[in-house]
Formats: sequence, C-alpha cells, structure tokens
Amino acid sequence: MTKRTPNFRTLGRAGLVAMAALALVSCGGGKKASKAQLAASRVTTIGVNSYLWRASLEALSFMPLLQTDSNGGVIVTDWYANPNNPGERMKVTVTILDQDLRADALRVAASRQVSQNGVWQDAPVQAATVQKLEDVILTKARDLRNSAIK
Repeated sequence: MTKRTPNFRTLGRAGLVAMAALALVSCGGGKKASKAQLAASRVTTIGVNSYLWRASLEALSFMPLLQTDSNGGVIVTDWYANPNNPGERMKVTVTILDQDLRADALRVAASRQVSQNGVWQDAPVQAATVQKLEDVILTKARDLRNSAIK
C-alpha cells in the first residue's frame, strides 16, 4: 500500500470547503430576527425604501399614474382635475432618493395648469402645496414603519 502525500491543490480545496462550511454554519444560527430589525428604516428589497414607496403610492392613489419605477424610486402621475374645480389640474412627480427613511430622501414636484378659454395654461404651484404632500407621505411612511414594529 503506497502512502499518498497531499499536494497544495488538494489542501487548498479542502481549506475552501472547510471555510464555506464554517460560513454556512455561522449564518443562520437558528435565531429569529426581532420585529424591530425587520422594520428597520432601511428596507431595500425594491431598490428604495419600501415605507416611502408605499406611502407615496397611497398618498397619490386618487390620481391616475403614468409611470412607476420601484427600482429607481420614481412615481409620475397623469393630470388630475378635482371634480369640484374642473378648471384646474395638477400633475405630480415623486422621487425617492435614498434607501433610508429620512425626510431628505423624498422629493416631490408638482405642475399646475388652469383652463383659460378652453386652453390649458401653466400656473404656479404654491410651495406649501408641495410641502404638505411631502409631509403627508413622510407621516404615512413613519406610520407604516411603526405598525410593522408592533
């Protein structure tokens, strides 16, 4: 019976297999993640913060949507005219800029038009309108995160 000595290639493979097995064993550990960990401010399964994304969609649910891109974090609505004021219409773009739930991770832009003699003319949007929409979205996002923790 001849005794075979291991070469460097065999030792290298054995070492890699051992390191991979050790990494797999240490990953799970059988511990469950706490609800607070699951509801962290950074949720990236869709490319952007999911709480901001869901809150934005909810806040704009009354408007027809033209484009939604969850990976890029962009929501663009079509023109919406309030039935109580059909001579005015709005269009909104929401951009989620970060994966964290923060106020500066959200940008809202709005366009407004008024009908003059049957022709839509651009009109200024009050800064308070955009600020109010941002506040609504951020409040909804925080509420969604808080309800996920409970």
